[in-house]
Amino acid sequence: METSPPRAAWRDLGVALLLAVVLSLAWTLRDWQNLAALRLPDTDDMVRLQQVRDWLGGQAFADLAQHRLGPAPGLEMHWSRLADLVPVGLILLFTPLLGGHGAELAAVILSPALLFFAALLLTGAIARRLGAPSATAILLAGLAYPAISLFMPGRIDHHALQMVLLLLLVRALLGTGTLRAGIVAALAVTASLVIGLETLPLLGVAGLALVLLWVLDRPGSLDRLAGFGFALPIALAGAGALFRTSGWDVIACDGFTGLAWRAAECASLAPLALALFGLAGRRSLGARAIAAAIAGGMAGVAVLLLAPQCLNPYGAVDPVLARIWLAEVGEAQPLFAAPPTNGLAYAGLALVGLAASLAIAWRRREAGWWILVSLQAVALAVTLLQLRGAYPAALLSAPALAVMIAAARARNALVLAGAWIAATGILYPIAASNLFRAGAESGPSCTGPDSLVRLAALPPGHLLAPFDLGAYALAATPHGVLAAPYHRNNRGNRAMTDFFTGSPAQSEAIARQWGIDYVAFCPGDLDPFVKAAPHGLAEALRAGTVPDWLVPVRSDGAPLRLYRLAPRH
Repeated sequence: METSPPRAAWRDLGVALLLAVVLSLAWTLRDWQNLAALRLPDTDDMVRLQQVRDWLGGQAFADLAQHRLGPAPGLEMHWSRLADLVPVGLILLFTPLLGGHGAELAAVILSPALLFFAALLLTGAIARRLGAPSATAILLAGLAYPAISLFMPGRIDHHALQMVLLLLLVRALLGTGTLRAGIVAALAVTASLVIGLETLPLLGVAGLALVLLWVLDRPGSLDRLAGFGFALPIALAGAGALFRTSGWDVIACDGFTGLAWRAAECASLAPLALALFGLAGRRSLGARAIAAAIAGGMAGVAVLLLAPQCLNPYGAVDPVLARIWLAEVGEAQPLFAAPPTNGLAYAGLALVGLAASLAIAWRRREAGWWILVSLQAVALAVTLLQLRGAYPAALLSAPALAVMIAAARARNALVLAGAWIAATGILYPIAASNLFRAGAESGPSCTGPDSLVRLAALPPGHLLAPFDLGAYALAATPHGVLAAPYHRNNRGNRAMTDFFTGSPAQSEAIARQWGIDYVAFCPGDLDPFVKAAPHGLAEALRAGTVPDWLVPVRSDGAPLRLYRLAPRH
């Protein structure tokens, strides 16, 4: 007997809650040593934690500068406060009970867990609306690598929230349209733009799908378009007033800047105009199609005129940094430039999921499945350019893979086993590591708790360290940090790069010019600099040839190599 919709929704809530609790608890136990020391999984998580601390410590809501990072008076981050709200709320809630450290620990564990639960719940809702087995879809979403890596304990950066908002947007596009669904879609798009622009291609496809549903006169499509068209400009105006940051006037299309906001407001006039056109009277298919083409074309031209920087958000990155650093960032690498292990691990589930969705959409001929196919296809296209596109591609695969498993169950046990193997995302990195020879193993980490404690114990000063160590040191120590993996920090990052690639005399001059007190690195951190300048300081340091103006600080056997700058002779 088929479960009734209300009972299915309650069942799915229980499945999502149980899965989120069990996996979050297992991940927490696995990573407890690092979590307990607030050594979070990613550089962005660490800097997000510092941003939260800054706000709680009295820094203005609109001031998102990291005042200890880069050249004085600090670096204007390309983030927003929206993603800070959940961690800050949890810290305020738990501080009276657990103290400062305990509250931060609870926040970095619970914040991604709550978003994981929301993502699973929305996956179930999407599957139910598409007629897919929702409980199976929830289970598959909970195993959908690499998307699940965004929801692990400590992952408090904004990417998990972006996935939840994307799923909310997809849910609003499915089924009979309503005014409320259009408003929800507008709020999801606005919140996504406020947080960051990584999902912009998917937001564009979703907006196009919403308009095409109206062009094709699907049930309720005008109501949904009206809700979206009227709510989006208002929501963007409110967001521009509430989340305007100290970096609002930066001429860049890398976050919620004034330039990006003006472009978004301009684009939002297109669905508003189409909604007014539709509400003014009954229109033919041809008239709706022509109106949509005109409105979309005008919006596109206006956005390009207002914000041409959006065509290349990282265009302002120093060319040397783009070559030495940005091209080596794992999730920013093109699929076919990445190591085969990473390529299969990231894109395997996305490819299988897209194939499954295409087969179902072709067979059922339903608009909802074609919307899902278009989003998965664009996410996979993004993956060809940057591996980070695999996150939404994997998550959106769950409903189709659940249908695939249900169909396999009707055949035989062997087919069913094969379907489960193909649909289980966590198996792809395991298979990749066994199919392809792994690269050279990285050495001991210099961002572990012991190394960070050593750095924090030094008197406050100005630290020069490679990119990732700089981000960890910013949150774990009181030091000012010259460089960290943030594209707006051109001057600080270039100075650090020149320090490691220059001759010892040039490096000393750079260190003294920037007022550096400490230099820290792991030998493995020096590889990109040695590759770029085989006879520079990095090669000498890796070989153990240390210039006399760098004085070693006692290591206690830790992998971190730490030096202080000697006084001038």
